[in-house]
Amino acid sequence: MSSTDLEAAGQRLAHQHLLVDGHIDLPHRLHLYDEDPAGPTVGGDFDYPRAQEGGLDAAFMALYLPSDLQKTPGAAPQRADALLDRIERMAEQHPAKFQIATSSANVRSIVQTDAVALPVGMENGAGIGSDLDGLRHFYERGVRYVTLTHSAHNQIGDSSYADADPRWDGLSPFGKEVVDEMNRLGMMVDVSHVTDPTAWDVLEQTSAPVIASHSGCRYFTPGWKRNLSDALIEGIADTGGVVMMTFGSPFLRAPYRDQDDPIEAAVESYIETMGWGENSRDALLYEQKMRRLHPIGTVADVADHIDHAVDLVGVDHVGLGSDFDGVFALPQDLQDVSAYPNLIAELLRRGYSEADLRKILGENILRVWETVECNASTAE
Repeated sequence: MSSTDLEAAGQRLAHQHLLVDGHIDLPHRLHLYDEDPAGPTVGGDFDYPRAQEGGLDAAFMALYLPSDLQKTPGAAPQRADALLDRIERMAEQHPAKFQIATSSANVRSIVQTDAVALPVGMENGAGIGSDLDGLRHFYERGVRYVTLTHSAHNQIGDSSYADADPRWDGLSPFGKEVVDEMNRLGMMVDVSHVTDPTAWDVLEQTSAPVIASHSGCRYFTPGWKRNLSDALIEGIADTGGVVMMTFGSPFLRAPYRDQDDPIEAAVESYIETMGWGENSRDALLYEQKMRRLHPIGTVADVADHIDHAVDLVGVDHVGLGSDFDGVFALPQDLQDVSAYPNLIAELLRRGYSEADLRKILGENILRVWETVECNASTAE
């Protein structure tokens, strides 16, 4: 196929097949600068017009809870509730464009309309607090996966960003209870951000498939524990789970992290020099301009991670978890939610069949979610 034909096919398949993104940080972005994503927005990577352009059917809204909140008792659960309130208001104000999804069947129903389905995940299990009632509270509010840690160890387990100084050497005793209760409730357990020992503890503890909602392959970033080792990718697949490949440039190749840091620093310095507030409209416009002037990597880098995982565990265990609105640097031709067709075109160029693409784009994660739901019903 010619490049033109591949581009056209990418567009067609993005709109023809179910497309699910496992991790978009819109709630935190709106917490910092509140705007209406039903129309074109100033900041970030997601809004309804761009989602429609890119063929996005379902976007897991990540309730990102910065680890600094762990220093103040009750702050993380309070922030999680506030972020959920914001997403609920968005859906209430624009029901034809956004609908919250609390089950895999909800997603399949919503995608028959023009609305984008919004399932919800919690990024940092600190948000559930110190007892299982907090977990049940957020399940009742619609949260359907929990990323167990973020950038610091918490009450559940150890973070990959602080792996040199572990607190628990894996899951805490409470963390094991959390995994059991998530299995019972029908919540997906997300091992993005945890240390290898924590992830292995999860894989041993769980009775249901496990996900990594936004991770890459450590094969391309040797020594960087935030990405997954080949053995962990295989372990997640052995549970029946799925690894959802992230798009952020620092995840794609080790040198890209070194390229990203000075660009971010220069942007922050300029914003400070201009006297703009960090989350002001002027600052956001400048940040967006500089991000797009300095893409790092290409869509082919993301496809390389997909290839590697597929070679390891097969096409049934790979999905997409962009981390849009959660990273600064992104690859050329994959800058926001309008760009999924570019990735599809690249995968077509590499010989992926339409049946393979249906699985990667959305069917794999919905199969896992359905299995987790069924596991819950039999466990009760």
